[in-house]
Amino acid sequence: MNATPVRLVIAAVLGAAGVAAVHAQNPPAAQGFSFHTSVDLINVTATVTDANGHFVPGLKQSDFVIYEDGKPQPVAQFEAERVPVSLGIALDTSGSMYGERIKAAEAALNRFLFDLLGPDDEVFLYRFDSKPELVQRWTTDRAAVSRALGSVHPSGGTALYDTVAAAVPLAQAGTRKKKALVILSDGNDTSSHLGLDPLHEIIRESEVLVYAVGIDASGSASYSSHAANLSSSGGTTRPVPQPFPGKGPSVVAAPPPSAPPPSKSSSSHSGEGVNVDALRAITDDSGGRTEIIVSNRDLDPATARIADELSQQYFLGYASAAPKDGKWHTIEVVVRHGNYTVRARKGFISN
Repeated sequence: MNATPVRLVIAAVLGAAGVAAVHAQNPPAAQGFSFHTSVDLINVTATVTDANGHFVPGLKQSDFVIYEDGKPQPVAQFEAERVPVSLGIALDTSGSMYGERIKAAEAALNRFLFDLLGPDDEVFLYRFDSKPELVQRWTTDRAAVSRALGSVHPSGGTALYDTVAAAVPLAQAGTRKKKALVILSDGNDTSSHLGLDPLHEIIRESEVLVYAVGIDASGSASYSSHAANLSSSGGTTRPVPQPFPGKGPSVVAAPPPSAPPPSKSSSSHSGEGVNVDALRAITDDSGGRTEIIVSNRDLDPATARIADELSQQYFLGYASAAPKDGKWHTIEVVVRHGNYTVRARKGFISN
């Protein structure tokens, strides 16, 4: 029973229905992870780090407590070893990615594919400029994904929101236990038909871990006032430490209160940096994270850190006590002992 149905009506507007049809032509493998019970089993992927930002290995099921709407729930499923991943990649191929930047992105993603992912992981690839395009459907053939990467040619604007709205349902439909989406982009959204609020709801209705690597070579990453709106509705775009392996907590500073929000109608891809608040709105509720880099050469270590994180997470499940009320129900994962930080999905919509 799927505890997190996706709003296909919205996704269909963006062409995700066609994507689902393509996926239906390639039936999921037997490795699928489904439950047919009288209760909903909620899957939660937890990233646990210490005070120095290092991953914490060796924890047991008894070390974790999961709270749903503030009430502890028994952990019904637990895996400490790496589980296979259904991974989507969404690559910005807008005009500003032309030249060395797209070459660096391709090199980083090829290393990610061939050297860092597990042999049982499946992958799809979206590219996006002024609209999203699925250039490689689900496959375990790394060479096929690499060829698709080599075929992209940067041009046009940036339909980031439309692309994520199409990619998240496809990632949710993956056949592996863990679902994840990695976004690489160097600019603010300029071309999407979908807004950030409905996109936020699509992500909340899935169990997909969403990661974003924002490339801001100019140091002019832009912010929006949308953070306050999301915070009031249960979102988490306020600046919080995002620990990376081998580092202490890293925080991208909030903009000054007087900073004007960017206007979508007047935004120019070439004239605006990465919108950090928007990326965090996309990633943070899912249990993923946003990382901002300032150089093309930082793409490889940034994607390597994501692969490392995917390999060192804990996979938990619990039977939800939430009613089918169509409302947001919070999830908090804590470790009983130790001064640890746990990053996991912050809730789900019960339908």
